[in-house]
Amino acid sequence: MNDQLTLERWRAELEKELKSNILGFWMKHTIDERNGGFVGEIGSDMSIKPDADKGLVLNARILWTFATAYRVYQDEAYRTIADRAYEELGQRFRDRKHGGLYWIVDAFGHPVQDKKQVYGQAFVIYALSEYFRATGSEEALSWAKELYRLIEKHAWDSVHRGYIEALAGDWTETNDLSLSGKDLNERKSMNTHLHVLEAYTNLYRAWKPEGLRMKLAELIDIHLELIVDSNNNHFKLFFDDEWNSKTEQVSYGHDIEGSWLLCEAAEVLGDDARIRKVNEAAYAMAEATLAEGTDSDGGIYNEADGKGHIDDSKDWWPQAEAMVGFLNAYQLSGNEAMLRAAMKSWSFTKTFIIDDENGEWHWQVSRDGVPNRSYAKVDRWKCPYHNSRACFEGLERLAHLIQRRNHS
Repeated sequence: MNDQLTLERWRAELEKELKSNILGFWMKHTIDERNGGFVGEIGSDMSIKPDADKGLVLNARILWTFATAYRVYQDEAYRTIADRAYEELGQRFRDRKHGGLYWIVDAFGHPVQDKKQVYGQAFVIYALSEYFRATGSEEALSWAKELYRLIEKHAWDSVHRGYIEALAGDWTETNDLSLSGKDLNERKSMNTHLHVLEAYTNLYRAWKPEGLRMKLAELIDIHLELIVDSNNNHFKLFFDDEWNSKTEQVSYGHDIEGSWLLCEAAEVLGDDARIRKVNEAAYAMAEATLAEGTDSDGGIYNEADGKGHIDDSKDWWPQAEAMVGFLNAYQLSGNEAMLRAAMKSWSFTKTFIIDDENGEWHWQVSRDGVPNRSYAKVDRWKCPYHNSRACFEGLERLAHLIQRRNHS
């Protein structure tokens, strides 16, 4: 099952998927020739919605994806897309008056929602620091530092710790906090904290002031102390200012994603004591996801609630995160069950999630693998980040496993 040939074949499949189907799709189909930047929405039938609004998250994730691709492969075609995404953020999304970036703009680049969603600002830091890593752009790194300072100035809760979900366009208080219609309108969320952690981890790779080191360490501690439920090894999802949990829902995709992102943060920070704590928590989270959130075919369910009800449809992004999270758990433990789970996750993705007809991945399939074609192929949330990152991570992790077997 886990012999050298199997791992090498798996790695070859990931590289082909990354280059041909994911990166190739976004390069071929998403360039907005009419209005600049990237199209805001493409239907599941590949119909382009030319007047669709454009989201900050989509554009930041395109920048991260193609900056990473350029850093890894040094292919100028990837650099061209990364440059386009960088320019789009600067020209259309950047708030020159108040700082930060608009949450949504229209097809022509005019602000539709100018609120400063901390989740969105964090994704731009993540993308800009990656663009710096790929190209050496000091301008991009300077902008990332500016956003970091804005978040710390306006969104940090100095009384109870953590970050407020969103602020108004001028960085004052707002009651419009939620990321989307699916999210509670609460002051704090797991999701925002996880992606600020992810952003600060990547920024710390490029820039290591003491203040950022302390913030990254504190974010790790906040996850371990306040967000991970030690009773069941799941993330709690929404909170008030004082960290009282506001829902009993479980998101299996976030659990398995968070497990490996926490490990990455601790490794980049280089703090041995936190690495030990994080590794223990991460493995327990992976175990819980495998036991409770994984179907017999290897697919990851979306959600459960306090009564045990499961939303048994399977979105694209938890499948991507599961492969990485289970691989990470195997690397932490040597438990072959985790390697089998990672392989099974990839097998499910190949069979049901990858769109062999139109390219890229289906947004969602039913429990038995039927695509839900009411969801878009591309929109403000359907981006190339989860699936491309799963390929990048899988390629690197499998290379380490193959190398280790070669020397054993």
